[in-house]
Amino acid sequence: MAPAESSLAVDVHCRLDELLHERGMTLVHLAEEVGVTVVNLSVLKNGRAKAIRFSTLKAICDVLGCDVGDLLTVRS
Repeated sequence: MAPAESSLAVDVHCRLDELLHERGMTLVHLAEEVGVTVVNLSVLKNGRAKAIRFSTLKAICDVLGCDVGDLLTVRS
């Protein structure tokens, strides 16, 4: 793996847990609305995801009423 790939994965933070809390929404409800499994969202929420499909990312943002930058941030 190239150095840029490994450092990028570590620096990207998913704020899914925070956004769910702010909206009073459960992971189960989000999974139903987005059409993905709770397990897949849990992997994303806990920072273990290596990738996400753009269609899934858009669906999550649509349901949460946020932008991609609200969900994913880069830590410096």
